Amino acid sequence: LRLHRARAPTTAQLTQLAATIAHRVCRHLTRKGWLEGEGESAFLADSAAGDDSMDGLRMSSITYRIATGRDAGCKVVTLQTLPGDAGSLEGEAGKVGGFSLHAGVAAEAHESHKLEKLCRYITRPAISEKRLSIALQGRVRYQLKTPWRNGTTHVEWDPVDFIAKLAALVPPPRAHLTRFHGVFAPNANLRAQLTPSGRGKRPAGDAAPVDVSAHDAPRSPEEKRRAMSWAQRLKRVFSIDVTACVHCGGTVRIVASIEEPTAIRAILAHFEKHGAREEAHYRPAARAPPVQAA
Repeated sequence: LRLHRARAPTTAQLTQLAATIAHRVCRHLTRKGWLEGEGESAFLADSAAGDDSMDGLRMSSITYRIATGRDAGCKVVTLQTLPGDAGSLEGEAGKVGGFSLHAGVAAEAHESHKLEKLCRYITRPAISEKRLSIALQGRVRYQLKTPWRNGTTHVEWDPVDFIAKLAALVPPPRAHLTRFHGVFAPNANLRAQLTPSGRGKRPAGDAAPVDVSAHDAPRSPEEKRRAMSWAQRLKRVFSIDVTACVHCGGTVRIVASIEEPTAIRAILAHFEKHGAREEAHYRPAARAPPVQAA
């Protein structure tokens, strides 16, 4: 399996694909009960917030409304100017009902400056401190990197409303911050043929024999970099070294892998009921050599 260069899609093709995406997204939200109305009159339902208080903050955040206080539900304060040029990418994007799709940017393997820009875009924070300031009235003012179509250049919040805006940007626990789609999706049938380490779901009818001896052969440095263990990823991303003992600093090793849910629940229930012994991690005290019998 190889990747081949294809021609850039036309604006008409992007518009058609954007219409398909918009239709399916709206249909999914309607089935979930999160969207009411049709077409241009569609709006988020009140029940979409659910029972979680964070859902209400997220709903207010994506609609640019005040989340708390006496003005909850009102639009945030914006500063506007005369609408200007939409930019050179305006004519190359497909736009349907608030959905926009653009496919006019490509980065070759040797174009390091474009790859650097892509990496900076992926790793950028949600808020830029350089464009954040405090207005004379004590309100938090944020300058938009690109003005909106209606000429909006700045957005203002009260301090409490701004904190609610930041809280809505915090990802939920155990949520993946990087997601792959298409052939690189976790369950894609072609992922194993495209990834350097050969990881991915294989088709059910794939009866190709597996060379067990290949796993025993020493891996090259390139293969080691391609396939990282979870312990290595935790240390690299979050600076958490699970292979080091928190008490003595020594290196720990896996002595058993417990995967049965029944056994895991029994162990956790025991610790919850009796608790772990405080001296469980202590080593036996050193003893003198035995005294020889007279």
